[in-house]
Amino acid sequence: MPGPGEPPARKLAPIIGRDAALGRLRGLVDPIAQSGQVLLVIGEAGIGKTALLTDAAERARSAGARVLSVTGRESESRLAFAGLHQLLRPVLSSAADLPGRQAQALLGAFGLTADPGAPGPLLTRLAVLTLLADLSELSPLLVVADDAHWIDRGSLEALAFVGSRVDAERIVLLVGARGQAPPPGFDRGFPELRLEPLSAADAGLLLDGQPRVPRGQVRLQVLGQAAGNPMALIELATVIADDPGASRRWAAEPLPLTDRLSAVITARFAALPEQARAALLLAAVADGPDLRVAASHGGGPDAAALTAAEQLGLVRVDRTGLQFSHPLVRSAIYHSAPFAQRAAAHRQLAEALHEQPDRQAWHLAAAAIQPDEQVASLLEATAAQAQHRGGAVAAALALERAAELSPDPAEQARRLVAAASAAVPTGQGEWVQELARRAMAVTADPALRLTARHDAAWALAWSGRRTAALSALISVAEEASRDLPALAWDALGSAATVAFQSGTPASRQAVDRALALLVRQCRPSCGEVQGIDVNVLRFWISASADPIGRRDQLLSDLRTMVGSPIEEPALWRIASAAWLLDESDLAITLLQDAMRRLRAPGVQGTSGGSLTVLGWAYIDTGRWDEALDAAAEAAGIAEANNMGIVAASADVITATVFALRGDPGAARWHAARALAAVDPAECGLVAARARRALGVAALAEGSYLQAFTQLSGLFGEDGAPLHNYASYLGVADLAAAAVHADRRMEGRDIIEQALDRLGGQASARLEQLIARARGILADPANSEAHFGKALADPAGDQWPFERAQLRLDHAEWLRRRRRINDAKAVLTEALGTFQRLGARSWAERAQAELRACGVPVARAPGEPDALEELTPQQRQIVHLASDGLTDREIADRLFLSPRTVGSHLYRSYPKLGVASRHQLRDVIAQTSAAAQPSSAQVQ
Repeated sequence: MPGPGEPPARKLAPIIGRDAALGRLRGLVDPIAQSGQVLLVIGEAGIGKTALLTDAAERARSAGARVLSVTGRESESRLAFAGLHQLLRPVLSSAADLPGRQAQALLGAFGLTADPGAPGPLLTRLAVLTLLADLSELSPLLVVADDAHWIDRGSLEALAFVGSRVDAERIVLLVGARGQAPPPGFDRGFPELRLEPLSAADAGLLLDGQPRVPRGQVRLQVLGQAAGNPMALIELATVIADDPGASRRWAAEPLPLTDRLSAVITARFAALPEQARAALLLAAVADGPDLRVAASHGGGPDAAALTAAEQLGLVRVDRTGLQFSHPLVRSAIYHSAPFAQRAAAHRQLAEALHEQPDRQAWHLAAAAIQPDEQVASLLEATAAQAQHRGGAVAAALALERAAELSPDPAEQARRLVAAASAAVPTGQGEWVQELARRAMAVTADPALRLTARHDAAWALAWSGRRTAALSALISVAEEASRDLPALAWDALGSAATVAFQSGTPASRQAVDRALALLVRQCRPSCGEVQGIDVNVLRFWISASADPIGRRDQLLSDLRTMVGSPIEEPALWRIASAAWLLDESDLAITLLQDAMRRLRAPGVQGTSGGSLTVLGWAYIDTGRWDEALDAAAEAAGIAEANNMGIVAASADVITATVFALRGDPGAARWHAARALAAVDPAECGLVAARARRALGVAALAEGSYLQAFTQLSGLFGEDGAPLHNYASYLGVADLAAAAVHADRRMEGRDIIEQALDRLGGQASARLEQLIARARGILADPANSEAHFGKALADPAGDQWPFERAQLRLDHAEWLRRRRRINDAKAVLTEALGTFQRLGARSWAERAQAELRACGVPVARAPGEPDALEELTPQQRQIVHLASDGLTDREIADRLFLSPRTVGSHLYRSYPKLGVASRHQLRDVIAQTSAAAQPSSAQVQ
């Protein structure tokens, strides 16, 4: 039985020539499995996509599944979340059962709440996932999205988000789209079913099933013209039956298949009585729900006038309303009518839609042939509503059209710049730049031109073209420095972020020059400029450009700033700078505060960048499980917001933890994915981090030459760092690889040249790394001075893994100097740290050294960290569950469905040796206790 809001089942005509496709689709829905499935059905117009999806829907209903469907409409492709609203309207009452912030986000996206604050796109998508997952708990669920090429971008991305997270749900998502490429959002490797033309035999069978079957030479012409397209076979057979001379005109007027079909439909439309043509044109202009609204206001077409169109098979009319027999029919009718007739129909519908201002505005815009400020203002107002609801693409489209209809060039430019700004988060860099270019072509206003250039530059950075972005952002900052200081500081703050990601000397020097200019312009003091805290921006810019050389002054500034309350967005900048200054514990405290604020009830927003910085700080301080948790959350945010650099950073964090824990295969997989997501030549930060992860992974498995090759790439032949901060974190590992690969002299030259480039006062962390590197590379008689100097500074204990590596290398030196008793104590301490962290390869080395000292080493009871057997996401879920969070609360935190959370927990229990979530807290406590250093481990 169909569910509420679903169309009634109807008997379907047999589908010819699609046995394999039918088998594949029916296998997905009859019955729907316990694990979710996604399938894209792709092909040209008329190839049979809708027939297959309809068959699948009927099969699913017959098997007891619920079916929700949405059909893309050209007229709604620019309306924010119109597709989602169509899909979820029958079940929208269930939104009341969603977690509070999800319900608020979903209803806010549909404009159904009283000013809730702009919903974040990630929360809106999560709400859709949770709602569909909840429905699938009641019965298996099939979601069908047909004509997806006309579904608005926000809705498509929400469906793609769902599609990537239905592994544990009884949900099947079928998406039909015209063309040869997946629709936006679905170009992520989802399974595809590509429909090819029918074979000659099947085309003949379909033709034989028509009411009037063409014969002889005419039959061959129909088969040739249709080229295996089912719709073309049916339509051309009808034309030939009505007009046998049409085949001669086809030979004289060759047309592409779609154009041929459109011509056939247009001819059929032109033969209708005038009243029928007017009614059909109004229906084509309305394209769905607008027609029902018009009818309710007495403006809809007369049902009697549609009789002739029904008889010709152009439309179907039943209790659910009017439907065109195919989208091509609607398109052909719409475009065949003169503009004046189309405009009149649009205005007629606009009069009936006064309670739906977004639809009204677009109908009036379609009727406008010349600039019209009133219509432009209506579009700008609907853009504001779309942006408030989280529909960035819809907002930018509305502003772009508003600009086209603006009589005043100044207003046109302002609206084009606003469109560019709105389009930046969509990740469509070329569109943003085109909008900016058009704005600059019609205005000489400096503020608008600079804002347009800022948007275009940030779009370059968003799309990974960091070199071009940096140059453009600095140019904006310099030119805006005198008259538009807020824009100048904002641009330079963005430039500093891009320069830090790049890590090249030229990029940092360019930022420094621009910073000096801005500081001169804001003398005698820099404070707050139009809501921007200049002091915080200046601090971040200085720290990102040279965290080592300017460390002393930056530390003084940092202490001053953290002594006062900090508000967003200053908080994440200060926290990130603290991390760069190797104030790791302070950075974690500030970043955790920032994340708590972002997750607070009623607060919409996410920060993938803050999470990646937090992940690195967790690695630095030996909180590796939490680092994996942060990386997993950042990856989800990156996926939802098209943030390539955040996705790459999350992968490198994960790769680094796997490398440190001695899982080189997983480390390489994540590092390779990170490097594929960015251009390493444009992003030295990711390239350096990935090289270090790959080098450490090779060290862990004893591939020393490979490790040296990777780690030596952190620096050029002259010692120039690949990245001004991240490269230096690998100096000690590079030294170890050099010695083990018999490249001691080469390694020493690289490292000393690199260290010669350092200025200022190194942090205690960097001093420890440098001392370890020099101790490893030094002549045996001189090594202890380096090791001892670093070990004498208690500050080094803040970075436990690096401290344990230093102790291990020192202990190895002590043993070789036959100072066995001294080595034992140092090795025992290092071993305890490695076991606590799960650094297997280094723990094995420490155990081997202890045995070489004559100490029998007993294996710690059980695995020192049972959580190591879990995936990063399972580990994150287990931790949250042990803290008492429900599946629903965990799902809300991690952007998953509750059923997925439950599935992960179920698969985790056997690995942990427990039967229920109530035992998780004890397991984690026991694991932590077992990993602590114990005298019983060394006998």
